[in-house]
Amino acid sequence: MIAKILALAAFTHAVTSAAHASNTTSVIDVAITTCRSIAKAISPSSEVFYPGSSQYENDTSHWVSAISENATCSVEPGTAQDVGTILRILGKSRVPFAVKGGGHSPNPGFSATKGVQIAMTRFSTIAYDNTSQTVKLGAGLTWDRVYEHLEPFGVNVVGGRVAGVGVAGFLLGGGLSYKSNQYGLAIDTIVAFELVLPNGTVTSVTAENSDLWFGLRGGFNNFGIVTTFTLKAFPQTEIWGGYVAIPPSGMDAAFDAVEKWNANASDPKAAINSAFIYNQGEVVLYQLLFYDAPTPPSGLFDAFTSIPGANNLAKTQSYISLLNTQGTSVSLETPRGLFHAASVRRFTKRSLRTIAAETKFWGDVLTPHSATTLFNVAETFLPNMFSHGTPSAYPPSRAYTLCPVNLYVAWTDAGADRLMHDALVESAIRMTELGEPLYTNYALGDVPVEALYGQNVGKLRRIKKWYDPEDVMGLAGGFKL
Repeated sequence: MIAKILALAAFTHAVTSAAHASNTTSVIDVAITTCRSIAKAISPSSEVFYPGSSQYENDTSHWVSAISENATCSVEPGTAQDVGTILRILGKSRVPFAVKGGGHSPNPGFSATKGVQIAMTRFSTIAYDNTSQTVKLGAGLTWDRVYEHLEPFGVNVVGGRVAGVGVAGFLLGGGLSYKSNQYGLAIDTIVAFELVLPNGTVTSVTAENSDLWFGLRGGFNNFGIVTTFTLKAFPQTEIWGGYVAIPPSGMDAAFDAVEKWNANASDPKAAINSAFIYNQGEVVLYQLLFYDAPTPPSGLFDAFTSIPGANNLAKTQSYISLLNTQGTSVSLETPRGLFHAASVRRFTKRSLRTIAAETKFWGDVLTPHSATTLFNVAETFLPNMFSHGTPSAYPPSRAYTLCPVNLYVAWTDAGADRLMHDALVESAIRMTELGEPLYTNYALGDVPVEALYGQNVGKLRRIKKWYDPEDVMGLAGGFKL
């Protein structure tokens, strides 16, 4: 009897395994057929690549290398019309796909896939219009390239703060900048999107298209693929900025200075960030100071620069110079890494001490498990920063401003993936004020969309259903509605 049961079990396992193998083969066959269909349908401006080519390797590589997938093929569309063709084919075949701009998101599945990898590399236009004072940016750009191009014109846009960060993901997630106190989120400075809808239609989205205008500003890739962004341009001189390294003996003085800044600051040209970095068992504080002019008003930052033992590296320099100085570590590939977010309305000495303690605690816990980098950055903004824009997917409310904490850990051992993820979740809970929405561009990929969009989720789902009834964009990764 036992022998019969074992034989039946073996047969069942064999049948199940064969069915699984057959199904896997079928999925691969469909993906390969889809790649071939795309290659036949697109114009000469676009191209499909397969494993083994250097273009494929570039298209599927990411800043956090561990999230890269072995896509069946990669495609580099060169026109919005070809993006539409690709989406129509994917919608029919139902093959999973991913869209990669700069490839900076560390969230697994957000811009990587085993199906069709769409790389926006060929959308690399940077076009400054002096008459309209706008800049048109392609979705395949990174911010350092944008700033370098605009510098000779004496203008700039509200964009990313680190070299290597992609234009598309940053803008579609909201976009916090050193210029946000002056102009709001980066999405508050967008004039138009060129959007390819899930059905393949190419359209221009402006404030007149109220639903898509609302959804695209913070709603990521739920409504189609954006190929170009048109942003307002602003005058740009040299800036004054850089880090002030605070010694351990000066921590309390720095916390006091940050608390008073949060309570009293009013100059929109000024910005500060407090970076808590774990280093060989200790927490080091680097205080970022920024002023959007060659020289800050006398005394503005004295509470930081006059701390005994502080090493002040802030100076007059170009905007791109500041970006490159602090972006070096983030522009290099790292094997494994994750960001997460916490949110507060303003930073106090108590909340800053909590962040410092979390940095120390998790640095001690995670370093023996292959953690190589761990930091938490408290980003301060003026209380009225969100008021520069109109209602959008993010933030859920414009009535008050949220100041994020950017949590980050990098490590090497794949066996520690779950530990690192859960550590960020637990640490963020301790830092976040109860119920405050998380900043979309920092949040872990598995947080519920309600934690990002709050009361806006219902409206976003209605917009999504109207423009994507077949859920084509659901085949791609990201925060799904």
